[in-house]
Formats: sequence, C-alpha cells, structure tokens
Amino acid sequence: MFSYRHAFHAGNHADVLKHTILVQILEYLNQKDTPYWVIDTHAGAGLYALDGEWAGQSGEVSDGLDRLLGAPDAPEMVQHYLEAVQAFNPDGVANVYPGSPSLALQAMRLQDRLRLFELHPTEGQVLEDTLRKRMRASPRQVAVAREDGFQGLKRLLPPPSRRGLVLIDPSYEDKQDYRATLQAVRDGLQRFATGCFAVWYPLVQRVQAHEMVRSLERLPGNWLNASLTVHKPSADGLGLHGSGMFVVNPPWTLQAGLEASLPWLKNILAQDDQARFSLVHSGQMPTPDAVGHRPSMRQKRSPSRK
Repeated sequence: MFSYRHAFHAGNHADVLKHTILVQILEYLNQKDTPYWVIDTHAGAGLYALDGEWAGQSGEVSDGLDRLLGAPDAPEMVQHYLEAVQAFNPDGVANVYPGSPSLALQAMRLQDRLRLFELHPTEGQVLEDTLRKRMRASPRQVAVAREDGFQGLKRLLPPPSRRGLVLIDPSYEDKQDYRATLQAVRDGLQRFATGCFAVWYPLVQRVQAHEMVRSLERLPGNWLNASLTVHKPSADGLGLHGSGMFVVNPPWTLQAGLEASLPWLKNILAQDDQARFSLVHSGQMPTPDAVGHRPSMRQKRSPSRK
C-alpha cells in the first residue's frame, strides 16, 4: 500500500505536463482578488532532490525537465512553468524539483488556502517539514491531513470562497484508484459545480485507464483533455508511455496555451517516432471574461544539469 514514492519519478515527462498545466491554472486564479482554495488529494513530499537517492537513481528527469532546460523557442506557458521551477533553484542549476504543493504555495497569495492530503507516513512527514520549515507556511494557510484524499475531499467542498482548484493525481498502482478518481470528480461536482477539477492520469496498457478517461469525457459541462505520448508502448505491456490531464471547468486561457505548447513539448520530449499529443474539449468552452492576461515573467531559464 505504501510502496509508491514520487521522488523516483520527479521531473519526468508526466510531471512536465501536469505542472505546466497546474502553473497556468494558478496564474489564472490569481487574476482576481477573490481568495481561492487549492486542494491536493495525493500531495506527495512536496520537494524532491534531483541528485538524491531516489530521483538520482531513476534518471527519469533526463527525459523530462532536463530536455526543456535551454531548449529554444519555448512557448509562454512552458516558460512560466520553467520559471516556477527555477524559483526553487536560485543557484541556476536544477537540482531541486517542486511538487504540486510547493508550486501551489509559491503561487498563492496570503488570502488563499492550501489543503493537502497524504496517506504515506514518510511522505506526509517530509511534506509537513518542507512546507513549515523550508517554505515557512502558516498553519492558517496550509493544512496537511494524513488520510485518504478521496474521502477527505468530501468535507472540504465547497470552499468558503466558492473559488478553487481540486488536483487529483493518485499513483494508480491500485487499480481501484481509477474508479475512486472518477467517483471523486462526480461527487465533487455535486458539491462544487463551478470548481476547477484537474485529474492527472497515466497512459498505460490497462483497460481501467481507458475506461476512466472515456467516462470523464461523458461528463456534462466544460472540460478539456490533454495527453502527451513520448514513446510507443512497451512490448511487455508495462511502463508509462505518456500521461494526460483532464480538466473540468478549465480557465478559458488553457486551451490556447495548450494548443501552442503541446506540439513543442511533443518534439522536445519525444523518445521515438511514436510520440504524439491530443487535445480534446467538450465543445462548450467558456468565453473570456473581463479579467485580462497576467503579464509575462521574463526571468532567465536554468541551464541544463550536468
């Protein structure tokens, strides 16, 4: 039950897609003064050493984040993701990778709230230490619960401000996670119909994965489904050949950002000639509101790791 450690996969191609989208959503939420909540059902440790025992052994970052660093002509949405990662590496060398909780806390204002769930006992303690000691998060702004995020999510919806993002990204090591994820989205929309729900999912040769995505695409309302395949499926049917993000009630800026970013990411992250991407939406995307775009950040990107 507690075998999965995200540190092994930190900064890989799946993190690149997930966190590029996460940063874009957070930037959009920051465009209005009204407070918002971010709820992460499977938070992980929050911060990962790319040269440490876990990530250093797997080397998955070399086929993920490392390929982006210094690559020419990065789209604006990808640039913002790289700038967010760079903020945790002030020496200019990408040796630390921020997980979703750290990226969220970095982006949030004082009036916003971060609610995290992490059932793994070691990961939960590391997460607490990272946010309290390294990032100096206040108990008022950030709460970490050592419990099942699928169950804990129910009592937090809707958030008091009626604005927020729910991130659902279990490991899917347990096949029941697919069913639990789908049910969490359905239940969540019953409680918080206007909330943004972002579901990360693996591209693997499991029938449950395909069934979950098809079921999500039958949801009513506005949704967007982005996927990125980096290599052909393995002959033995094992392993991750790509990943996707399914976003319900997406920011109106997200589709255009992905249309510009996915072709570039596919070219940079491709490991063979089977790499591809897809971008599907409900056909009911919201129109722009009165809130303008946030100005671009213009920080220098980190150099490649040695």
